[in-house]
Amino acid sequence: MPHADTLTVVHHDDTRTRFKDVRYQLHRDGIRIWSADGEHAITDVLMTHAYRQREVES
Repeated sequence: MPHADTLTVVHHDDTRTRFKDVRYQLHRDGIRIWSADGEHAITDVLMTHAYRQREVES
């Protein structure tokens, strides 16, 4: 299950919902997100932006 430091969900009406430090699963019917606030299921997904900051390995 992917992990994102920041995840932005763009809805069909162009509004955005932002989450921090989450795990998520993309489905045909939308996205399911697990965060410190609990579990979220969003079905009106137009696009997602997930970012993960990783430490540089030497």
